[in-house]
Amino acid sequence: MIRRSERNTVTYEDELFQYMKIRIKGNSIRFRLTQSEVKQLSETGSIRETTEFGPNTFHYQVKLTPSIKNLEASYSHDEIVMMVPEADGKNWFHENTVGFEHEMTLPKGKKLHLLLQKDFTCLENRAEDQSDNYPNPKLQH
Repeated sequence: MIRRSERNTVTYEDELFQYMKIRIKGNSIRFRLTQSEVKQLSETGSIRETTEFGPNTFHYQVKLTPSIKNLEASYSHDEIVMMVPEADGKNWFHENTVGFEHEMTLPKGKKLHLLLQKDFTCLENRAEDQSDNYPNPKLQH
């Protein structure tokens, strides 16, 4: 359950159903997090989602990692993990920073484009629940 205080800040409960979005296209991965997800990441150091495919389950996670300086990602055992420098992610909920971006070097000279962003409300009307998304700056007057 998402609750808004009088100051319109979002809190979360442990059983809150997550809506973290992931987009993969070629050698590019983008995660978009709602307000409560960014808060959870900042406070607990991790957020994880699963998608079930019959007998198989795909996992994706964003976690704060103290030993890195830029975004990194790994894939193993049906799970993508995007790692965020702990120094950047710890206060992300309280900052105006929209997101983080990095080109991770891969073997054989290839690169993996990584992008982690706050999820803003869409400019057009969408059928999905956007109540926990960040207000879109383009809609601000």
